[in-house]
Amino acid sequence: MRCLAIIPARGGSKRIPRKNVRQLHGRPLLAWTIETARTSGLFDEVMVSTDDAEIAAVARDAGAVVPFLRSAGTADDYATTTDVLTEVLAAYAERGATPSLVCCLYPAAVLTTPAQLRAGHALLTGDETLDGVMAAQRYRHPIERAFHRAADGTLRRADETQAATRTQDLPVAWHDAGQFYWFRPAVLAATGRLLGARIAPVPLAPWEAVDLDDEDDWAFLERLTATAAALSVPESVA
Repeated sequence: MRCLAIIPARGGSKRIPRKNVRQLHGRPLLAWTIETARTSGLFDEVMVSTDDAEIAAVARDAGAVVPFLRSAGTADDYATTTDVLTEVLAAYAERGATPSLVCCLYPAAVLTTPAQLRAGHALLTGDETLDGVMAAQRYRHPIERAFHRAADGTLRRADETQAATRTQDLPVAWHDAGQFYWFRPAVLAATGRLLGARIAPVPLAPWEAVDLDDEDDWAFLERLTATAAALSVPESVA
């Protein structure tokens, strides 16, 4: 197997219950992400790792495969994404299928486009020294200017040494956008880390990713996807 997409989608979402199968403009959230992966044309297989029968049914209806259900050990609140990926790859290896490249795509990455997935694939295949590629966004304000809230409710500077530095003189910082990760299974097996040491970004604009933590995030995602849903343009928002 050349290329595998793994979408981890457990049934026990706590902050937004049943998030992965909740309807977004008439389609389950998970279905949007599966369509993106399939439209990219990159993958020999798009699989969903889940412990939930309803999620599995939605995944299959959307064109993904669910060759097995997730174990109890990787379906609780403490299992990491790396735990899930390791389990999936071990199960595929037992079936004689070992992909050379994998993309872990989160179910809520509905703003991800096929073009962005292709860009990540091109970066990783074009540079053998890279361990992985991830969707990333710039912090919109220098992290050196961050404040922490103290126990008494007041704000304290995280870095007093930068209090007088102009924002334009501070370096740009990036953060994980929480959308997708291209990686080499050999690196994961050798290091136990999803991405390894050398990581390249696929830069995303502020409106190209939403981390779904609460109902406000869901409302924001609905607004961002409303136009694309009405126009049915999967290549731009899938």
